[in-house]
Amino acid sequence: MKKTILTGIKPTGQIHLGNYIGAIRPALDLAQEPSYVPAYFVADYHGLTKIHDPNEFRGLSYGIAATWLALGLDPDRTIFYRQSDVPEVFELNWILACFTSKGLMNRAHAYKSMVDSNEQMNRESNFGVNMGLFTYPILMAADILMLKTEVVPVGKDQIQHVEIARDIAESFNHVYGDTFSLPDYKIQEGGSVLPGLDGRKMSKSYHNTIPLFEEPKKLQKLINKIKTDSLPPEAPKDPDSSIIFTLYEAFAQPIEGTQMREQFLQGISWGEAKTELFNVMNRFLEEPREKYNELMEKPMILDEILKEGAEKASGISAPFLKEIKGKMGFRV
Repeated sequence: MKKTILTGIKPTGQIHLGNYIGAIRPALDLAQEPSYVPAYFVADYHGLTKIHDPNEFRGLSYGIAATWLALGLDPDRTIFYRQSDVPEVFELNWILACFTSKGLMNRAHAYKSMVDSNEQMNRESNFGVNMGLFTYPILMAADILMLKTEVVPVGKDQIQHVEIARDIAESFNHVYGDTFSLPDYKIQEGGSVLPGLDGRKMSKSYHNTIPLFEEPKKLQKLINKIKTDSLPPEAPKDPDSSIIFTLYEAFAQPIEGTQMREQFLQGISWGEAKTELFNVMNRFLEEPREKYNELMEKPMILDEILKEGAEKASGISAPFLKEIKGKMGFRV
């Protein structure tokens, strides 16, 4: 029996190398496994918690869809859709909200992080917190539960999202009997701790990312900005603690990764290492970059692909929502 596996990316910035290595590449690998039914979506309503400019919002949403497709996602073998095209998710969001305690939302990481940040800056604790940010774990639970998801790939910092979905599902099941299956999480290593240009976590919030489809000249400039230590060229270097080697290994052929590891251990200049990193990255990204740019110039193609995916998703969500509402006493 195949298991549904769900992944969503929200449009709050350009897709960067951390997104690719930590989430997209592992998800593309999982999509090839015959034991899974992959469901991947553009989490556009989640992006609304931060992005309110319509042109930026639309462009970032298309950018996520184009990224998946450019990197090889097969929409014929995947339930690939835009969140806002599946209305059942948002009806379920309200239903689940009525089974979610405020205390559970108070403990959500994103909300607590915002409160902590405000307190450190001597601002009112809820400054800048909209209700979308506060309750977005409920919408995330609706995303997961609506498609009867059994496996959710996450980084270690996102385990709570799945745990909250399980808590809400159990609250509903306690009242109306077994309705929602309880999803499990699958840990994806690497993406949450991938360093950015300045050595901190690669994050759009820190403006230290390398956009995945940056044009070659800008890509090379950004790679050259990666922070390194002051070891001389002839000094041995630890490949396992180097962001340059981590990125090189992600885009190089296996034999190239082995050879580069040896060069690090024997001694290589950071300038040479960065040049080699650019070469393998640009080689790998050349074809996907071209396809990405073509898709971004033809949003109607993206709309059609996403519409077909939404129809697949609604084939699961529409009858399931009727079942849910029937148990609650609604006329269906």
